[in-house]
Amino acid sequence: MEVSGTVIALLPEVTGQGKNGMWRKQEFILEIPSQYPKKVCISLWGDKIDQSNLQVNDSVTASIDVESREYNSRWYTEVRAWKVEKAGANGGGAPYNAGSSPVPPVTTFTEDESDDLPF
Repeated sequence: MEVSGTVIALLPEVTGQGKNGMWRKQEFILEIPSQYPKKVCISLWGDKIDQSNLQVNDSVTASIDVESREYNSRWYTEVRAWKVEKAGANGGGAPYNAGSSPVPPVTTFTEDESDDLPF
């Protein structure tokens, strides 16, 4: 699943020690534009933190997984990003569609008195 929006906050990085070694997590708040904008807290784990290099006000598209887990009869939901792409990272604002033909040049018409068309 993908969500696109603007990074409005970066939460502090959290580290810890688990049975598989050290872990790192950083969460960021993404505001998704719509008539009623929504805010989503998304987490990045490990090397993805350094790879994404997020800053506040970045426009991004995040590929995410949503997972819920139960602990002590309570459910906890996490939105985890496995890929984050900044807008314009592909060299332009709009994505290039390789299957489309180029846009033809715009032709402007002017009113000409010598035009002999009947309409």
